Amino acid sequence: MSSANLQGLQAFPEELEDRESWLEPFDWYREMREENPVRYDPERQSWDVFRYGDVKQILDDDETFSVNPRLASDFVEPDNPGEGLIFDTMLFQDPPRHDELRDVVDDEFQPRTLREREPHFRELAADLLDDAIEDDGDEGGTETEMELVDDLAYPFPVTVVAEFLGVPAEERDRFKEWSDTLVSAASADEGSGEYVERQQQAQMEMAQYFMEMIADRRESPQDDLMSQIVTAETSDGDRLSREEALGMCILLLIAGNITTTNLITNAVRCFSDADDDLFDRLRGDERALTTALEEVLRYRSPVQAMTRIATEDVTMRGETIEEGDRVIVWLGSANRDERQFEDADDFRPDRSPNQHLGFGHGTHYCLGAPLARLEAKIALTELLDRIGDVRLADEELRPTRSSFIYGVESLPIRYENRS
Repeated sequence: MSSANLQGLQAFPEELEDRESWLEPFDWYREMREENPVRYDPERQSWDVFRYGDVKQILDDDETFSVNPRLASDFVEPDNPGEGLIFDTMLFQDPPRHDELRDVVDDEFQPRTLREREPHFRELAADLLDDAIEDDGDEGGTETEMELVDDLAYPFPVTVVAEFLGVPAEERDRFKEWSDTLVSAASADEGSGEYVERQQQAQMEMAQYFMEMIADRRESPQDDLMSQIVTAETSDGDRLSREEALGMCILLLIAGNITTTNLITNAVRCFSDADDDLFDRLRGDERALTTALEEVLRYRSPVQAMTRIATEDVTMRGETIEEGDRVIVWLGSANRDERQFEDADDFRPDRSPNQHLGFGHGTHYCLGAPLARLEAKIALTELLDRIGDVRLADEELRPTRSSFIYGVESLPIRYENRS
């Protein structure tokens, strides 16, 4: 795969290259909304779009703005098809094929279906927290510390999605390594060749892992989502190709854990930065917690940006975007747009209505949004039932090294055990 393909999709703008800027990119977003709402970045060979109305318009227009990276004017088809498997996922397919692929798994992610699994999800979260709090309790004293990402925000959603697919949750460390690599940007001390090699290696390892399971499920289907994927027929009566089934599994694994991990983590960060008694006010109030989570999705969106490819020349804000140009829509900026949200830079946990774009918009609105919302609500409910006086530990936060996924690598919190 050419470095242009990967780096064009996953390169930081110069203004956000250092970690401090990516931890708090919102001042730069504001500057861009006012001065350069649609701008071309020659270094990344990409257009950046920052205002809510423009972002929503692009996400709503599949004909003019495609998700297919192969339509980019600088796309180079990889010599080894396995290296490009990430581009064969539903994420990078336009209608009607996108809709056919999505229909294979859509029912499993509907709220009515997820409600049946909710008691089990609560058991998983409770078990993780019981272990974490018991371990922390060994330190002695009434005030203890927990590493939220390692203890809850990562293992909970990855265990859920692993159970969905029918793969061993014990492999979650490997899943995390693969997922983190595939959504990462190049590090400051890493050349483009090293970055591309690291991406390719993760793709190939994941592909080999899932190919063996797909072959097994084709021969001996089980009661799991992977079996459904490899045996289902689309509207034209055909089964998914091996590459499509593989892409679906990889997409569900990555999207099914990274988004929710960062939603849970960003929520605790937002709640901690708000007034001192917010945790207490949310404890036991499911409606208030649900509303507050929507504000987290707006205020610190787990996905800050999405990519589209122009399929024809189009003019926006006086700028001409040419056919084949790459367009980055900044959800994180759109969600802070003062034209759409009153007091947009304030975290208001009771904000309503809240028409944020945290899960995207239009045809490609996040398939797993109902699951992510449910998992975050369960995780925080179980957390608040067990601990009180929650606050962030005095430690420098380090943002995830991704140009579109937004969160922190770790979030130590201090608390008192309510039990």
